[in-house]
Amino acid sequence: MAVVRDLRTLLRLGSFRRLLAVRLLSQGADGVYQVALAAYVVFSPEKQTSPAAIATAMAVLLLPYSLVGPFAGVLLDRWRRRQVFLYGNLLRALLASATAVLIAAEVPDRFFYVSALCVTAVNRFVLAGLSAALPRVVDDERLVMANSLSPTAGTLAATAGGGLAFLVRLVGADSDAAVVLLGAGLYLCAGLASLRLGREQLGPDLPPTRPRLSTALSGTAHDLVAAVRHLAAPERREAAWALGTMTLMRFCYGALLVLVLMLCRYAFSTTTEAGLALLGLALGVSGAGFFVAAVVTPWAAGRFGPVRWIALCAAAACVLELALGLPFAVAPMLVAAFVLGLTTQGAKIATDTIVQSAVDDGFRGRVFSLYDVLFNIAFVGAAGVAALMLPPDGRSSVLVVTVAGVYGAVSLAMFRFRAP
Repeated sequence: MAVVRDLRTLLRLGSFRRLLAVRLLSQGADGVYQVALAAYVVFSPEKQTSPAAIATAMAVLLLPYSLVGPFAGVLLDRWRRRQVFLYGNLLRALLASATAVLIAAEVPDRFFYVSALCVTAVNRFVLAGLSAALPRVVDDERLVMANSLSPTAGTLAATAGGGLAFLVRLVGADSDAAVVLLGAGLYLCAGLASLRLGREQLGPDLPPTRPRLSTALSGTAHDLVAAVRHLAAPERREAAWALGTMTLMRFCYGALLVLVLMLCRYAFSTTTEAGLALLGLALGVSGAGFFVAAVVTPWAAGRFGPVRWIALCAAAACVLELALGLPFAVAPMLVAAFVLGLTTQGAKIATDTIVQSAVDDGFRGRVFSLYDVLFNIAFVGAAGVAALMLPPDGRSSVLVVTVAGVYGAVSLAMFRFRAP
């Protein structure tokens, strides 16, 4: 297979192997930690989980990406990247250990959320640093290949970490604190692995004079405003519409995820262990839909065009989510999870393609930063709306119909869209 051959080529590069090890351990720890938080918030036997608690947890996990993400690059251009990996992962190991202590001590939830918020905020710097450091360990000829394979490997590591957390939680340790400590151990390993890289090896190359930090941060905010104005130009209407529709589809996916969490916790299972196992199965099936989307979308977007493919994805989600969601039964829910994984990721790949082709090269980085902010805020907003609409057991026909209506509106708008 071409992917295996490319990866074998890259792994011959010692510095790339060492940087990849940091990524795999770091993102594997992220997967463990995030599943541990979800298990504590949703599936702890002693807690009466509510949609509001789930919405709070999602805000803790995702808002740092939205608020910190656009500004992370400013600081990363001032700090040695190897040191970011070392101290960032050591700090996360310490904070995750503190989270485990807070869970074991059964302190009020506000202290737990502050600790978790700090861990996920540091994560933004580590992930951005991993991407920024890649050109320092791979030559120009192999950079595109590395940019394709390295983040994919990290995503797989995060998935594997989440699976390990599910396994430990269900089989080995009936303690959320123990699973969080496992994540802390992996963060520690990631920090130590970074010591195999040279202190100066990953850059950045610091210029003799740099703007003041306050000037650089205000410049970043100005750049985001410039990205909005760039998208508002008539010749980039297609990219703006695609971003808007993807934001709405992400909103729908987030609302339905909260619904599935509540169904798995209360309606579909009699024990927390059974509910956690069912949630793991649903997320795995949705992940399979993501994989199928990656295989199908290049052909479908070429056959119908990216805009029409987004419209078809939204239409399929509208019809099938309504048909499969309203029975509130396990088997239809699993099929719906696969469909929503496929349609959401299919639309996202098409949106990425539209933005990359329609936006000027000098604005792509800023537009994708804006894209990231919209993506995560939509997810958190969806959790908040679901918290207001869902009953305790998660069975809400109103939410299912509302989400189907949003999908339908997105589909209709994109079918009727005409580029200038």
